[in-house]
Amino acid sequence: MLLEMKTKEFVDAVASKSPAPGGGSVSALAGSLGASLTAMVGNLTIGRKRYREMEENQQKSLDANFDKAVKSMEVLNELVQKDTTAFNGVMEAMKMPKETEEEKTERKRAIEEATKGALEIPLEVAKECLEVLKLQKGFGEYGNPNAITDVGVGALLAYSGLEGALLNVLVNLQGISDPVYVDSINQQCEEIREEGNLIKENTLKIVYSKLK
Repeated sequence: MLLEMKTKEFVDAVASKSPAPGGGSVSALAGSLGASLTAMVGNLTIGRKRYREMEENQQKSLDANFDKAVKSMEVLNELVQKDTTAFNGVMEAMKMPKETEEEKTERKRAIEEATKGALEIPLEVAKECLEVLKLQKGFGEYGNPNAITDVGVGALLAYSGLEGALLNVLVNLQGISDPVYVDSINQQCEEIREEGNLIKENTLKIVYSKLK
């Protein structure tokens, strides 16, 4: 399991000649780190003096965002491994025999099905990273001011995970022949990227405003 590796072992595995773990797993890890920083800001905020002085609705909002950040971190951790497993599925399909026309047809079908699986995992990563980004504003505005830079770094990591995952979706999408499916995924990618970028930029504006 990738997440059971020591940090250096994981980094070395990414840097190796093996194509997996690659950009998809790294994107999921970036998103998880963004979520973990968000959770850290929550831990440094919830229950403290500043938090106790907040309106009840603000407290409830931060509590909910903290719980969501922890859940997103867990989901993205699982996706680190799932992305590599899905990629390996494509590699296995490509090893199928192709001597006869029947074998070629079956191999092509298997590769396309495996490719769909390989692109749907990073699409899930991107969607989860978007959810992490949605948690940032509240912590930027009401979180512990001493952790404001962690809000910013969390947003940057979550967005990097989002866009990195979408790149992996798009490269795999090139191997899909169903135009309706391709159009649907392309539209989802565009919407996720635009919304994620807007949230990231707005969050950074809050962060920088508090650093002046």
